[in-house]
Amino acid sequence: MCKVNRREFLATSTAFLSVAAEAEILRGRTVASAAESVDVDQIAPGVYFHEGSLADDAPAACNNGWIVFEDYVLVVDANYPAGAKLMISKIRALTDKPIRFAFDTHHHGDHAYGNQVYVEAGAVPVAHTGVLDEMRRLETGYYGGKPGRWEQAVGGRPDLKDTRLKPPSVLFPKELYFDDGKHRVELMHLGVAHTRGDAVAWLPKEKILFTGDVCVNGPYNFVGDGDVEKWIATLEAAKKLGATTICTGHGPRSVASVLDDQQAFFKVLQDQVHSKLMNASPEVAKAKIEEIRKAMKVNAQVARYVSDGGKDDGFPGQVQKVYEELSGKPMTAFADYGHTARRSHAHSHGVNHAG
Repeated sequence: MCKVNRREFLATSTAFLSVAAEAEILRGRTVASAAESVDVDQIAPGVYFHEGSLADDAPAACNNGWIVFEDYVLVVDANYPAGAKLMISKIRALTDKPIRFAFDTHHHGDHAYGNQVYVEAGAVPVAHTGVLDEMRRLETGYYGGKPGRWEQAVGGRPDLKDTRLKPPSVLFPKELYFDDGKHRVELMHLGVAHTRGDAVAWLPKEKILFTGDVCVNGPYNFVGDGDVEKWIATLEAAKKLGATTICTGHGPRSVASVLDDQQAFFKVLQDQVHSKLMNASPEVAKAKIEEIRKAMKVNAQVARYVSDGGKDDGFPGQVQKVYEELSGKPMTAFADYGHTARRSHAHSHGVNHAG
């Protein structure tokens, strides 16, 4: 753990920020949190991890990482704009090397909407080609069509109002390597998972894997933009890398077993849906959701991935997604769960949607 006190933070970080960014840091709540605590989790020499905060309007919603190369810094995930500014402040408290690249592990706002902030700081957004494909499909407002996801998020994220969507401009179809002889980072698309554009950052020397939302550590899975069956296979590919430190997309960083646990959650969910819902009518199937939740909550390996319920409960949407994948037909009785799942994902990832 690397610690910098308030005076050192202000003296060091503001020296490397623009006048506008410095003013925002010194007056905004983003900066207040940074100044109060700039503890950084150093997991290897030159390799850092920051755990985000899953709360309403959280400045940094997703987890972040960065690698300090000989001549530059590579950041893992751009976060939201407020999160990007917070990460830049933390990086500047540690090094004055230029931040050259911001790697988006996928297209969701809590991982990519901070791209513009990094561009203004001199960095280039990097991603798998699928990220741009998904943005073209879903960020219709940016591409001259009807309002898309960015516009939907602006009402719940004040930090989006003064920035704009910035799609990644350096793209790779399968792999992209950064290697200065000291550090090697391999950006890899292992397959479809949380989205169709997921990629991970693999550090083979240190055996550290930044997974994005291919793997999370808690009840944070959103399945609406992915494919559960393919997700299981992608996790299997991730396990074969042999990582010992797993920096998940949300929740505490962990060890290799978290990949097993995430994969087991989906396998158990598939088994539960297959055994309890496949031969049931839509109405009966809907009533069995709580039975499935209860069965999975007593499974120690996967219990932490199962949400507890409530207004923004994402679990029914996960059941619906798996049912539709296994049966090949829509679960009409679950029609409202897709919206609820998306709202749950947005709410738990820093966007405060009303209704």
